[in-house]
Amino acid sequence: MVEHQDAADNLNPFSDIRSSNTTMNYQKQSGFDMGFEKDAGFQDSGKKASSESFERKASNNIVPIKGPIGLDIGTANIVVAHNSSNDIKTHMQLNAFFTIPYSSITGKTLSNDGVLFFHKNEDLYILGDSAENFANMFGGNTRRPIEKGILNPKENESISVIKAIINKLITKPQKKNERICFSIPGNPIDGPASVVFHESIIKRHLINMGYVAESINEGLAVILSELSGSNFTGIGISMGAGMCNVCFAYLSVPIIAYSVQKGGDYIDAMVGNSVNEPPTKIKVIKEQDLDLSVEPKNLIETGLHIYYDDLFSTLSQSLQKVLGSSDNVPRLSKAIPLVLSGGTVLPRGVKKQFIKALKNIRLPVKISDILIAEKPLNATAKGALVMAASEEADM
Repeated sequence: MVEHQDAADNLNPFSDIRSSNTTMNYQKQSGFDMGFEKDAGFQDSGKKASSESFERKASNNIVPIKGPIGLDIGTANIVVAHNSSNDIKTHMQLNAFFTIPYSSITGKTLSNDGVLFFHKNEDLYILGDSAENFANMFGGNTRRPIEKGILNPKENESISVIKAIINKLITKPQKKNERICFSIPGNPIDGPASVVFHESIIKRHLINMGYVAESINEGLAVILSELSGSNFTGIGISMGAGMCNVCFAYLSVPIIAYSVQKGGDYIDAMVGNSVNEPPTKIKVIKEQDLDLSVEPKNLIETGLHIYYDDLFSTLSQSLQKVLGSSDNVPRLSKAIPLVLSGGTVLPRGVKKQFIKALKNIRLPVKISDILIAEKPLNATAKGALVMAASEEADM
């Protein structure tokens, strides 16, 4: 653990933080219709998920963030949410790194250019958004400190990379007992992985920074972000790069929480294997051009349609199996909403295709509406902030 701390603390500043300023009313209505239950309880308004837009800021100095803070530790991105006046501001950084050979002049040049990195052994570890820029220039791929939602055991410096990125997104707390709430995945139902080590590493680092740290299930965070209009009752699904997190909550209390280790990375890899193209190329097409509501125009789009259907089928069947076999699901007199978030839900037509998959299964609860989070990439961090703010208010 000492070597990880040393590497994480030996940092240089960086300049290219992606920032998105958003406003959220904690009492905002979710927009679903509790009275709409015909045709299996689904409606599809055709409303497209709002796209994310980020402003890149060229500044080496990060303004200290005042707590409480919400922190989303995702496979693809790390997102911070905090209050500023009446707004919620979010900052995002790619959760990735790329190594290049060390030389003294390269280190000085990177530092002068505001690139986030650390030096260990014979390598320079380029972190965050800068890692993708270097990977593109060298014709390589970035490496991930998190794989399938939890710390990547195949990368020796995964802990150092995570700590380094966190240290640049947030500073030490400005006052005593500042709260930070960070996301953790549910235990996978399709694999032997446990989140205990992952959760403990993140929590210890945040406590060492001086925060009062608490974890929150990623699916529950989505519910707290998006379903205030239903008194935080419903199903939240965060479809990220590494996994899909599912939570069923009643009045903000998590009744069932789990994860499926399939996500955006799975789609990219499987389509890439099928059409003999690199996953990075598939990812770009998926994020920029894909529309699941229209017929595919080529082989790559056909593959994307196939593996999105596969993912939605896996998710739907998991809901039927887990909720249907649980004795904890309460008997509700009203139908509840289901909300989708995460980067994998950004393509057009996701809602329609997910509804199609959900109609093939039976659930012990009625669904009133399928919603897409207002800002899918920010929902988990904002939900974590809601929890942190609530806990701090009670102190």
